[in-house]
Amino acid sequence: MQIQPYLNFGGRCEEALGFYHTALGAEVEMLMRFRESPDEPPPGMIPPGWDDKVMHASVRIGDSVVMASDGGCTDKPGFAGFSLTLSVADPAEAERRFAALADGGQVQMPLGETFFATSFGMLADRFGVQWMVIAMKPG
Repeated sequence: MQIQPYLNFGGRCEEALGFYHTALGAEVEMLMRFRESPDEPPPGMIPPGWDDKVMHASVRIGDSVVMASDGGCTDKPGFAGFSLTLSVADPAEAERRFAALADGGQVQMPLGETFFATSFGMLADRFGVQWMVIAMKPG
């Protein structure tokens, strides 16, 4: 059994996937647009003009898979009540990834050493997705 996050970007999915590719090396494994669906969506499910928006994407980030979509909404997506945790090998990688994710976003806890990690910080990226970046202490 696996749990995989599924993020709905309210119309900005393709932009988000490009950002995560640059910031984290994310690789799109599968992407389907609404126009490629073999079935018509139920009336009112997607806004007019969304044929080229992302209906479903599967993205590999390191050893993990995150799924994403533009969703069927026009409202701003709400990424509240959870965070994605990015575990990295060392403080240098933590600094690089934290800075990349924070570009255009909001740092909530600056990256620094804690009692449990050589580097730990929290931020919301430019899409509002909450992240915790951590490089654990050895041992």
